[in-house]
This record gives sequence, structure tokens and C-alpha cells, in this order.
Amino acid sequence: MLNALAVDRARIADLDAQIRDLERSLSVLRSDKLAVQERLNYYKYPVQTLPNEIVCEIFVHFLPPYPICPPPTGPLSPVLLTHICRGWREIALASPALWRAIQISGNDDLVSTFLSRSVLRPLSIHVNEWQQPFDDLAQDFLATLLPHCVRLEYLTLRLSTDFDSPRIDAAMPLLQRIDLALDNYSESPLVVLCQAPLLRAAVLNDCAAASTALPWVQLTSLTLTMMWLHECIPILQKTSSLVHCKLELCHSLIRHSDGVEVTLPALESLTLTDIPNVKEHLLSTHLQTFITPALCKLQIPEHFLGLDPIQSLASFISKSGCNLAPVHIANRRSVPETSYRTAFPSIPTLLFSRAGWRDSTSSDDESDSNLHE
Repeated sequence: MLNALAVDRARIADLDAQIRDLERSLSVLRSDKLAVQERLNYYKYPVQTLPNEIVCEIFVHFLPPYPICPPPTGPLSPVLLTHICRGWREIALASPALWRAIQISGNDDLVSTFLSRSVLRPLSIHVNEWQQPFDDLAQDFLATLLPHCVRLEYLTLRLSTDFDSPRIDAAMPLLQRIDLALDNYSESPLVVLCQAPLLRAAVLNDCAAASTALPWVQLTSLTLTMMWLHECIPILQKTSSLVHCKLELCHSLIRHSDGVEVTLPALESLTLTDIPNVKEHLLSTHLQTFITPALCKLQIPEHFLGLDPIQSLASFISKSGCNLAPVHIANRRSVPETSYRTAFPSIPTLLFSRAGWRDSTSSDDESDSNLHE
């Protein structure tokens, strides 16, 4: 019995020694851990060392280029930038440039939030009631926007006229471009912009053109869609400063310009087209309506040149006294390409396509081979 107790005492002493060794090892490990943790705590990832101004600039480039409006929510929205971390959320909320382009999609509270966060920055607003009907909220949205009209630079409205829409006639001293489409004719002008000294560009569909009063003489760029030529003429007669013009015309022969001519002395680019996806193209002589001495770029479907396209084009060039380059003949079907080139040797760039053509905003550097037969 005494021998067993002596063995246990020796065993305890041995265990105590092992415990002291392990405790010393743990102490060393804890010390090493503390040193490593201190180094980690001291280290900052390079992105966290960027000045707030640089982070804000990165955020701005994350969004579509202004004045394009990002979606109000989701992966490409500025709201996403507020969900990454607390620091970046603070930067995003304090950056008015992130909230100046607003796509209205049916959330009145979100619109008010964006307007508040944009502070006093100029605004780009896109309202598309056609894409997502607002029902009775439409009036509220427009009412929310009207107090901020003095900040509007770019305005896109797709509106239904089956509600009592408020008339938009506030001063817009910063407005540069308006894109307006209505689904029905309004009994009285819906948009009246008499105080928009910087307005230079307008895009209007047929209903909007009939329901809008603009300072036409200021415009340098005008797009009219879904209209008869005789409907365009009264507007074009007021736009003597136009440099770029695009007309999407109905191609029926029921109504025509009745020989009326429109002189656009500053016009450099003219694009005439007809309604997309129309299968039947009727002959017309729309080009003879225009006198454009400064015109350089012309895009036109061949059936808009009438029965004798070459003679019609030659008559237009002679009457206008313009030097054209390039000229794009679309939907060519009756006159060979070589006949055009022989008839117009002074035009250095003649482009041809069987159906459709580049929009006037497309790059002029695009290869001609894509358009030639």
C-alpha cells in the first residue's frame, strides 16, 4: 500500500512538471498570437486607404454614365453601394453625384430619397409609365418632380394621358434635352417650356409633338417619330437652328406636303426613315420638301426618293447647293449601286443596304463593308 502511494506521489509530481511545460508553451503561443493579431489590426487593405473622394469617383464610374439613369434597385443601382460596409455606405450617402440620375418605377418614397440625396445637383429623370403603369400614383410622381424642375438637365417621360396629368410649365433653366412620348393626344398642351434657355435637343412622338410647346428656334437636334410629313412641317418651319434632324415618317400617300418647302440653313445631318417593321414600302418624294445648304450627311430609304431616285437626289442636291458625304441609301431595290456612283462622282462615300441602316448616332468610323451589297 505504501509503495502504491509513493508511486502516485511521483506521478503527480511528473504531471505537475508536464503542466508547467504546457503552460509555458501556451504562454508563448498566446504571445505569438497577440503579436500576429496586432500586426493584422495595424494592417489596412489598400482600398481602405483610399481618400473618400477617390472612392466616390469609383462609385460614380460603377454606375452608367450620366445622364443615363440606373435602375432604382438591384445590382446596378447606387443603393447597392450602401449595402457593402458601413464606411462605404457613409461615403455613398454623402455623394450627391450618385443620386442625380433617377429612373422612376413606382416607388414614391424611393424617388423622394434620391431627390434628397442628390442635394442641389442637376438631375436626369426617366419616367416610364408605359413600362410599369403607375395608376393613380402618376400625378403624385409628377407633383413630386415639379418642385425640382429648376435642377432638371435631362427629362424622359413616357406617359399615358388617361389620367388628369398636371400641366408641366415650370421654368427649367438647366434643361438641355427632353424626350417625351404620349400614348394619346391631349386636349391642351401638356408640356409648355417657355423658360428653358439651354434646351437644345428634343425627341417627340406624334402625340407629344401635338401636345408640346417648346422654344423651337433654340433646338439644334430634333427627332420626330410616328408622324406624317405634313405634321412635321409646321414644327420644322420653326427650327431654323437645327444641326441634326431625324424623322420617322408614315409612308402612306394619303397625305403629303402639298409642295411646301422647309429651309433649314444650319442642318448638317438628316435621317429619314419609316415606321420599323413595315413590310410594304410605298414610293414618295419626301426629300423634295427640304432645302438644306449646309447638309453633309444624308440617310434615306430609296422609296423616299420616288420613281426616279437618281433624278430626285440630284434635284435635291442642286436645289440645296449642299456638299454631301456620306450618303446612305437604305432599302435599295430598283437602282444598281454602280448607277448611283456614276451619277454622283462628287460624293466620296456612298453607302447602301437592303434593309435598315445605322442610326444617326452611330459611329462614323464603322466599316462601310457592312452596308455594301
